[in-house]
Amino acid sequence: MSPSLSVVADNDLKTVLPKTETVAQRVQRLQAEARQLAKDHIKTFTTAMTDLEALAAEIAEGGDAYAPGIRDIARRLVDDLEARVQTLDAISART
Repeated sequence: MSPSLSVVADNDLKTVLPKTETVAQRVQRLQAEARQLAKDHIKTFTTAMTDLEALAAEIAEGGDAYAPGIRDIARRLVDDLEARVQTLDAISART
């Protein structure tokens, strides 16, 4: 004969059903998450531009090891990147 089965109560108090989120709440949460991801992405972009600015400055000051045209492009890139990073910082500060 097979053993009989019985119903056992699940009294695990640790299990709490998640609070249901309304569509509007979900939209707000996802928009906030997207804004934060965009800010993080812009910070990464700005950091990369700053790193490139430093590299371009090294090449611009590299002397005869670099062709004059390359040094000139690097020198102009340093100026341009500095202005662009400042612009990004100013725009980011407003948001």
